[in-house]
Amino acid sequence: MNGPTRTEPFMWGVNKEFSMVAKKSVQRLGFKTGEYIVYPAHGVGMIVAIEEQEVAGLTLELFVISFEQDKLTLRVPVAKIKSVGMRKLAEEDLVAKALDTVTGRARVKRTMWSRRAQEYEAKINSGDLIAISEVVRDLYRSDDQPEQSYSERQLFEQAMDRMSREIAAVNRLTLTEAVQLIEKNLAKSPRRGKNAEAEADEEAAA
Repeated sequence: MNGPTRTEPFMWGVNKEFSMVAKKSVQRLGFKTGEYIVYPAHGVGMIVAIEEQEVAGLTLELFVISFEQDKLTLRVPVAKIKSVGMRKLAEEDLVAKALDTVTGRARVKRTMWSRRAQEYEAKINSGDLIAISEVVRDLYRSDDQPEQSYSERQLFEQAMDRMSREIAAVNRLTLTEAVQLIEKNLAKSPRRGKNAEAEADEEAAA
């Protein structure tokens, strides 16, 4: 498989030899091979195998997860799934709620950009679809609105990528179709002018 491979999180020290043994059954803790999942730090991935490795004389059971968009493969200990926040794809009603969220008015706090950026990053990396859709809503700019800064654009694109990949997987759409669906809903959101941040801040504080 292309791209880097690593075990995460790794708790057994460094410089230990890994010894691969026979693959285990195709399902653990309700997750199965061939299934798309959401891993908060990386977004949508697919479980391609469930394996065992010997680490420092101990047997460790692992989900092997492929993230095609990042050319990355993670090996995540089954026992750590809950703590790392891995979850199944959202249900269709939650997807509908996320799409409805992006049609709303942006809620932008009147704080320094560095602090807002940290909050946006935390939402994106939470793996929560609604929180991610809020970032998409708040950072969206239509063609006739003020341009985004480079850092704003980066965060918007990251949130858009996470949201569109999950919607594509849930609704069985291509990534392009999922992006178009989100953009269609964003077009319904109230237009924002130069006073947008102040207006949004007042509404959020209400």
